[in-house]
Amino acid sequence: MNQDNLQQQLTYSQQFSELNQLLEQSAALWQVRAFEVNALPWAGDFSQLAEAVWALADDELDGLDAEQSLLVKALSPALNHDLRALGQDWDLSLLTASIAERTVFNDKTVNDKAGVAEPSLADNTAAQQGGLSFDDEAHFSAHIKGRKWQQITAFVQHLPQLNLPVLEWCAGKGHLGRLIAKARGAEVVSLEWQAALCEAGQAFADKWQLSQTFICADAFAIGAEHAATNTSTTTSITTVEAPAQRASNANPLTTNPLTARQQAVALHACGDLHVRLLTLAAEAGTQALAISPCCYHLIHASHYQPLSNLAQQSSLKLSRHDLQLPLQQSVIANPKQQALRHQEIAWRLGFDALQRECRQIDAYLPLPSLKQSQLSGSFTDFCLWAAETKAVNLTKNRDFEAWLEIGRQRQQLTRRIDLVAHLFRTVLEQWLILDRACFLQEQGYGVCVGEFCANSVTPRNSLILAQKMSV
Repeated sequence: MNQDNLQQQLTYSQQFSELNQLLEQSAALWQVRAFEVNALPWAGDFSQLAEAVWALADDELDGLDAEQSLLVKALSPALNHDLRALGQDWDLSLLTASIAERTVFNDKTVNDKAGVAEPSLADNTAAQQGGLSFDDEAHFSAHIKGRKWQQITAFVQHLPQLNLPVLEWCAGKGHLGRLIAKARGAEVVSLEWQAALCEAGQAFADKWQLSQTFICADAFAIGAEHAATNTSTTTSITTVEAPAQRASNANPLTTNPLTARQQAVALHACGDLHVRLLTLAAEAGTQALAISPCCYHLIHASHYQPLSNLAQQSSLKLSRHDLQLPLQQSVIANPKQQALRHQEIAWRLGFDALQRECRQIDAYLPLPSLKQSQLSGSFTDFCLWAAETKAVNLTKNRDFEAWLEIGRQRQQLTRRIDLVAHLFRTVLEQWLILDRACFLQEQGYGVCVGEFCANSVTPRNSLILAQKMSV
């Protein structure tokens, strides 16, 4: 790797080290399970922060939570006061800084040699910028939710023009791949494991005479010798925490579908899925990648497995619960969704207090996901369902309104614990993004990290562009 690329690598490495130091220093504030405690667990060391967060009115919390700069402005004075009292010095400027803002790009390295332009916010309202007429847009965007279509068009607009065949990873119906095929005239292979989605995507591509071909395959079984015969022990792509049956006609690939002369793209591939793409691309020496990661917690292992050498040296041990922190931002939720979310949490906390009393075990008892229709019922119905689900005997404790009030009181606590943890959600996501960027640089790629759309379109707006460098 040449000296210019080494300069870029050191820049990302330095940023990673700064983020890692802050996360290690502040772990007591963000590595917390709010449902499992009955008081602010860090209040002894951070008394001013505790006073500040309790001084906030309940109706202020969502507004602060939705805007990182406002959240930091509201809580950082108290946190700084506590740090001075403790004799500690944390770099709190990292709480609002972005990777793109803090990177000094070497034009020769990034543009001339790697062919990678810095992603930045763009006006993505005109689909014709991506190569579509207004008539074509109506067909291509049909049945795609508005924000998702905005994400797809913005992603495509930030792809470098490389004139390479494209592999679309975890394609679904191939919405991203079909736009690339149409707008860029590229040959696209779309890999997806659900046969019905492959069939629907291929039918659209054939109708529009697009150079898009679907491969129905399990991304996790690629290269596995047992893939053709053993489907019962594989893991669901869409939710990798729980076993699921695979599509019976998904084809096991015994060889890596990525090649050297190729551009691999993935928009919001979850957890281990985009990690799998990174490792397969590195093995194949794939010339270019464009990846927007999502859902970092959807992993096979119980804890995060760092990719880069630098991250492997960190003392951080991230559970699946920790990895959900970057996803905990409510900028997209409308008032009705927020009200339902608060109702569900109050109900869960109320039942949690009830089950602790009934079982005489002071421990949180997780419940499965709720159907939204259950929230239109009563708290009593919810408790009866939860008790039946978890085999809890409610015979002596049936004053459900009293338990609901306890749940609401506990919710005031958990919202404030979460609010403080959310100070560090951006830092943790940047740590995860830079782990991927540093890994790619270690594999000989020129890398650029930025944002491909506004936060209001999706909070998961990070984009990693990488291109194989000459040695």
